[in-house]
Amino acid sequence: MFLNLIDPFSFLIGFATASILWFVVSRARPLLNELREGLNERRELAQVRKSSSVEENHRRLTLRRAQGMHLASQLFALDEILQEPLVLSPPPPVEPGIPARYEDVVTQTLPYLPAWPELAAVYQPQALNLSQALAGDSNIVIIGQPGIGKTVALAHLASLAANRSERLGALQEMIPFHFHVADLNLPVKDSKNILNPIIEAASANAPMFDLNKIPPFVQSAFKSGSVLLLVDGYDEITPNEQSLVSEFFKTLLQNHPEIRIVTTGAPEYLDGLISLGFVPLTLCAWTDRDNQHFIEQWGQLWQRTVAMEAWAQTGPEQVDPLLINTWLGSDGLNLSPLELTLKVWGAYAGDSLGPHTLEAIATHIRRVAPPNTPLAALETLAMQVVVSAMPVFDPRKAREWVKSFEVAEETPEGEPVQNPEEEAEADPKAKKGKKVEKVSTPNTGLLGKMTTSGLLVAYPNNRMRFVHSVFAGYLAGHALTSYNADETLINQPDWSGKYLTMRFLAAHGDVSRLVQSLLEFSRLPMHRPLFAAARWLRDAPRNAPWRGKMFGTLAAILQTEGIPLSVRAQAMAAFVYSNDPSAATLFRQLATSNSFELIHLAILGAGAMRDTKAIKILEAALQAPSLSVKRAACMALTAINTNESLEIVAQALLTGEEAVRRAAGEALANDPQEGHAMLKDGITINDILLRRAVIYGLGRVREPWAIDMLKKVQIEDEQWVVRNAATEVLDMRMRDNAYSPMKLKPPSETPWLIEFAAKKGVGISPGVPATDILLLALKEDDPDVRLAALQFLKFTPQDIVLKTIYEAMYKDDPELREAAYNVLWEIGVSGIKLPHPSEYGLN
Repeated sequence: MFLNLIDPFSFLIGFATASILWFVVSRARPLLNELREGLNERRELAQVRKSSSVEENHRRLTLRRAQGMHLASQLFALDEILQEPLVLSPPPPVEPGIPARYEDVVTQTLPYLPAWPELAAVYQPQALNLSQALAGDSNIVIIGQPGIGKTVALAHLASLAANRSERLGALQEMIPFHFHVADLNLPVKDSKNILNPIIEAASANAPMFDLNKIPPFVQSAFKSGSVLLLVDGYDEITPNEQSLVSEFFKTLLQNHPEIRIVTTGAPEYLDGLISLGFVPLTLCAWTDRDNQHFIEQWGQLWQRTVAMEAWAQTGPEQVDPLLINTWLGSDGLNLSPLELTLKVWGAYAGDSLGPHTLEAIATHIRRVAPPNTPLAALETLAMQVVVSAMPVFDPRKAREWVKSFEVAEETPEGEPVQNPEEEAEADPKAKKGKKVEKVSTPNTGLLGKMTTSGLLVAYPNNRMRFVHSVFAGYLAGHALTSYNADETLINQPDWSGKYLTMRFLAAHGDVSRLVQSLLEFSRLPMHRPLFAAARWLRDAPRNAPWRGKMFGTLAAILQTEGIPLSVRAQAMAAFVYSNDPSAATLFRQLATSNSFELIHLAILGAGAMRDTKAIKILEAALQAPSLSVKRAACMALTAINTNESLEIVAQALLTGEEAVRRAAGEALANDPQEGHAMLKDGITINDILLRRAVIYGLGRVREPWAIDMLKKVQIEDEQWVVRNAATEVLDMRMRDNAYSPMKLKPPSETPWLIEFAAKKGVGISPGVPATDILLLALKEDDPDVRLAALQFLKFTPQDIVLKTIYEAMYKDDPELREAAYNVLWEIGVSGIKLPHPSEYGLN
């Protein structure tokens, strides 16, 4: 009966309509999906455009700030005066079953000394530019002494990233966030807000219209992983402050593992960074060629810009730049880039207080100090900063330190001076019964004047610091000559301000008690206090009573057999850095000893001091039974760089045995004048061994013509031995990332370790350090397995691990000994206290 109520015609019409409608909807579904996707794309595009404008503004501001982050920013932009920063290539990683990477003879012969790059500036081992250093996948910490150019290195990286430079390769599109540690409001109380310090620091410099867009921009950038975080000033702060920053890095990397971080550090202390996988890379000191290029570049810029200023035209007659450059070029030995910059600036400005490095620093402090400010005020502030161990200080505390030097502000003539009560009556908003005080800011008073003049830098959240730690150390050291602060300084934890102050205190006063204390604290395996104090020798008076004891201790370490060559080489480097004439005499004496390791080091020392009296001794060393001594002799003779010394190297290149010829060829690459000319001539001589040696020399010449010459030899030379050498060298030259530091894979993903564990009948679980199996590997007979195990053990510095590494350091295998020492150095600078070897029964 119910079926009879349905009209068949209506049913058919309804069915047909529904079918057609369903057909249309099903056909239109892709179109609807496309429409929905289009709307989403337009929404995302709008968001990208919105963030893109923020990003472009951020990049532009980052570039502007970076170009002003150098000492002479008031005169030139960074790129105008930049000498490209380079870092020493770290020791090569070892992986069993994988061929070792190519290492030139110079790099093999010169001990790896991350704390003494001045020696590397003479002999020029393998180095990386910053783009190459980042071509791997590691986060890095650029280390070096104050004034060597770490801030400039970060500013250069920030400039490259802000400009999307092609030199950055895969990192070209990374967004740079470039800050000083004082910009970061740490600690972060809630890890969910870990990006807040970045957002606050980025907002501080952003345009007003971008302020609301900064938080989503920062969050989006970090979420995508396309961030290059550059944090300056880690090397300037105390260990307690360093732990806050390293903890911040740790949480940041846990939440955003794909970002890259570059920070700065000191060679003596890198609290917390090594355990996070940061690779310490030593910033290279400038070579003689770099110094000369900088001096000439400064002179050209000065003549085009500063010399054209009205005040310069009306002042005293300008000295011929050629005379200035000649004088400056003759006295650049062992100067840091900061020190050379100050000397050049003083010479061209004509305001230098004298030729000594200390006088160049004093000149610049006078140059940037507020007019009519007593020197005692600057020294008092710096002294309190150091004694309080507050490199980044609160201006409210600082006002108390210098309040005795504040000058009462003058009021306009005829205007009465109101007392606080009168001010309260005059201000209707002031609450009754409360004393109204004028709260000064960093922009007022003596601190404000120092900030305006450029001696201090102010940050949000009541933070200030000296514009450079060297100036703070100089002022504090000079001030402490009137106080007995030895015990206070000794009892402080290690930080750069402490050692800088002691260095300048040693230059102005008697630090015999300090030296005695440091020598008592100094011990194997690092001798860190001794080598830190050894840097005082260059600027200290030659008649200082403590110099003899210091030199005697260094000489004893230099001559101690059985300890790592790197320890002894640091003692040699300290002698070189001191510029003391007696050091050259010592090296000549030691070069005739019976120990080949000692002769090796003495020869390198004589070459670094350009000791022409040692030429005959070095010539005789070319006949020594030790290959390392022969190589060192070629390098030292080239460094001395006289006609006589270069002729001896040329003769070795022409007639020496094959290994000596190669050493001579590579050494000559360090001399851009006669050395390069000899290499160009040598490639044309009909002598297979000579041409092969020249190939390796050309491989070290960082000039386009050398590459062209190698390519030509690779194709045209008649001898396959020579062609193969050219191919080998070119292959390494073309592989920019061949020396880039890489992260270690976890033990459970490391093929050689998995295979080794399987042979021992054990497995390696993910997330486990695998310490036991690594300790077994360190005791294996296979040298590659031992060296590879060391690289992992630095992350688990337990007592049994330290004991086993110490034992490896005292074995007869020189390569293992040096590798073990380098691992212990990394463990030591990460904050682990290293015991004396005697605690493990080692002497």
